[in-house]
Amino acid sequence: MGKEKIAITLDEQSIGELDRLVGEKVFQNRSQAIQEAVSEKLLRMKKTRLAEECAKLDPALERAISDEGLTEDAKQWPPY
Repeated sequence: MGKEKIAITLDEQSIGELDRLVGEKVFQNRSQAIQEAVSEKLLRMKKTRLAEECAKLDPALERAISDEGLTEDAKQWPPY
């Protein structure tokens, strides 16, 4: 995957914490730390969105839809 350089603005406290982590070799550099933080945040947001969409589902309706036609299909299945 290609990379693109961007400029961001952070408060001094965040930059200090970031530099401390780079100094402790937790990250190779600021860019790596920010890249990992953004990637983790995007992943969490995707998981949250999935949970929100699932919460909108009506379990009874979903069950009824999934059971549609199963009775007729079951009659056509060979016995075990």
